Amino acid sequence: MCFEWGPAEVLVCETRFGRGGGGDAAPGSSRVFVVRRDQDIYIQTLRKLFNESHGVFIGLQRCEEELAGKSRKAHLVQVSKNYRSVIRACMEDMHRAAAATRDPALHSQYSTQVSILSAMELIWNLCEILFVEAAAAGPLLLRLLDWIRLHVCDVDSMVREVLSSENPSKHKLFWNVVDVFVLQGRMDEARHLLSKEASANPTSMSMYKVLDDLMMKMPLGNTQTLTELELKWQHWHEECQRYLRDGTFASNPHMESICKVLWGHCVLQELHVVISNCHMDLFLGEESSPEPLDTILMAAFEFELHQVIKECSIALSNWWFVAHLTDLLDHCKLLQSHNLYFGSNMREFLLLEYASGLFSHHSLWQLGVDYFDHCREYGRVYLELHIERIPLNTEQKALKVLRICEQRHMHEQVRSICKIMAMKALRNNRLGSALSWSIRAKDAAFATLISDRFLKDYCERGCFSDLDLIDNLGPSMLLSDRLTFLGKYREFHRLYGEKRFSEAAKLLLMLMTAHIAPCSFWMTLLTDALPLLEQKEVIFSAEQTYELMQCLEDLTAGKPDKQKLLDDDVETTKVEMLRLALARNLARVIVKEGTLEGS
Repeated sequence: MCFEWGPAEVLVCETRFGRGGGGDAAPGSSRVFVVRRDQDIYIQTLRKLFNESHGVFIGLQRCEEELAGKSRKAHLVQVSKNYRSVIRACMEDMHRAAAATRDPALHSQYSTQVSILSAMELIWNLCEILFVEAAAAGPLLLRLLDWIRLHVCDVDSMVREVLSSENPSKHKLFWNVVDVFVLQGRMDEARHLLSKEASANPTSMSMYKVLDDLMMKMPLGNTQTLTELELKWQHWHEECQRYLRDGTFASNPHMESICKVLWGHCVLQELHVVISNCHMDLFLGEESSPEPLDTILMAAFEFELHQVIKECSIALSNWWFVAHLTDLLDHCKLLQSHNLYFGSNMREFLLLEYASGLFSHHSLWQLGVDYFDHCREYGRVYLELHIERIPLNTEQKALKVLRICEQRHMHEQVRSICKIMAMKALRNNRLGSALSWSIRAKDAAFATLISDRFLKDYCERGCFSDLDLIDNLGPSMLLSDRLTFLGKYREFHRLYGEKRFSEAAKLLLMLMTAHIAPCSFWMTLLTDALPLLEQKEVIFSAEQTYELMQCLEDLTAGKPDKQKLLDDDVETTKVEMLRLALARNLARVIVKEGTLEGS
């Protein structure tokens, strides 16, 4: 069995074990298994979670330096709520998808994701209350009660069922609903229900009034300081205890139970202790262990931030949650002292992991770029490594990647991308595209190779392809001598087409005498000179004619392939025609120049 990392964060496993009982397998029965690092990236219905949270993340990074004091804290709380809104929106989409599908497997997948997203929002909301908002004692208690109400929704359906009955106080769920209201701190709603019990049973009126008074006076805290809240709570707590000791509610077990719950409400410093004890007593047997969600919530109530992040990393199915929550907590200055052993901090480590997962997806990789940008220590290195592994399937995608690299001055990656695309274009005989990519890569050797292909193509077809590109090379033609020649040679044809013969003749001669043109192309250039030599008007001066003659002699004399050139009938005919045309032109020039001198 062999494991190997393939492209885009994929682990490839090849095994030759068969499906049968033993370990033997028939020849050719090997199978390849693909294991992805972050499978949730590929769930279509989670796309909203990744895309919309990206905008929230970027907004937080950009606003960080502009905010201070109370406005900064208010902004961080709003950012946290924005993240939760994204989670809830995604959860609603999952609900709709689960209801719409008839495929049992898809329904199961959607339902699982709903459960995961629900747990994520539950944890995030608690962390927002305890760490991001970090309100004073009274407001904190109210926030926690809101948290319980928001995430325990079953009571609402129970209330509707009880209130819609003919005699609500006799309904089997009546006291269950009252108990839940009390446990959630919804005292006004609990009192409203108890008033129905008092109306239906006049004998319990006195007990109801006492209990109603206790519930009405229960100190929940608004803008009170911790000291004020504790003093009020102590006085109220002693009053509850006195009624229980006196047996005021002894004849009604339900009301007595409610008073015990009220009396049992704890102070904030003891919150995590009470929760821990209740959790152990009510939900765990002697041999059972807490569920991951219970462990995470307990760690939050104990203000163990790093433990919350650690447990979430283990329990949740993707890096999205811990990466964004840790980033937010880091902006709250709550994780500054925690560095990892290899030099990075926890925030950066988790963001790097999340962004690496995004890069394994064919379109989400673009989001990952921004996350790497905001990792100061290793973000640049990770981005360079991942950019090189993006499959450049189309020119459009290659241009996107190239633009990202150019904006970040990643010169090596720019050259690498351009070379890859130039090679692909050349293999497909798309010379214009290949030349364009090689120029962008500033690759002189490759530009020379493609220029030669252009010239060869011209010799075979008698015309240039991709004229727009060649006509607009501009300063890029200086990248290599061959590219310079290609651009200038095309310019010669343009001048000739515009009947600017003198300029064309001068350029043609310069290409040969300045040794810009390759020797193998000299015969083509001399042949191009024939129409100019045969014009009615004399184009080449005597000096220029002598230079052309010298070029022709250099081509046919003292070269290793001289004999081969002369043995070729076509080439021999061209040479003779050129000699004749040059001699005739020289005679015309001498006559013309002599006539001018005589006059």
